[in-house]
Amino acid sequence: MWLRKNWVYGLLVSCILAILGVTTSNFVYKSGTAGMGIIILMMLQFQKGKMVKDVWMIIAAFLFSIIGDWFLSNMNGDSMMFVKGIALFFLAHVGYLAYALMNGKIKWAFTGMVLAAYLIFFFVMLYPTFTDMILMTASLIYLLISCFSLGASVGMRANGIVKWSYVFGVIMILFSDTIISFKEFMDYHTFDFLITPTYYLAHTCITFSLMKRFEKQEESPKSVIS
Repeated sequence: MWLRKNWVYGLLVSCILAILGVTTSNFVYKSGTAGMGIIILMMLQFQKGKMVKDVWMIIAAFLFSIIGDWFLSNMNGDSMMFVKGIALFFLAHVGYLAYALMNGKIKWAFTGMVLAAYLIFFFVMLYPTFTDMILMTASLIYLLISCFSLGASVGMRANGIVKWSYVFGVIMILFSDTIISFKEFMDYHTFDFLITPTYYLAHTCITFSLMKRFEKQEESPKSVIS
């Protein structure tokens, strides 16, 4: 009950961990927003008295994000470590996509526009930089799942703040990944400082979305995601 009525404190801890993650190289802090999200969602489920299937998709997504971040943080120029990291972040997006599809459907027109824009970006700007076909294939597949994940989030059936904070979280992941692609494949570093803040903001927004969902379910069961 305390957490449901005072969700802001859980997000405050997440924000503090995000700041520490940005300002230090400590992996515990770097994984803090996703880890705190897992803790908050587990506590909310236990307080609800039952395990909610779609929420497990987000918990799994956060867990894969933490492991994927470990691979990227320790790759030291090893392209296969980067590929493994992409694979784990792919699985995280599967979780985000599954959660959205369990609560709605893909907005195909919107998804098509986003996908077209990113495919042009990929083949015009990124493709010429690849020398490793495995890395290129992994990056393309990851791009596809990212766009579908965003399209599914826009198609969710939910009240305003529950839906749009989730959508914004997925957008922040895509935005952070886009900057990473500039950094890793094009050696363009102007916006590197935005990578981790937007990534941590994504976890915080997605966690906030689910916290508000639980809160609204308690207030009025008919007012939340069907």
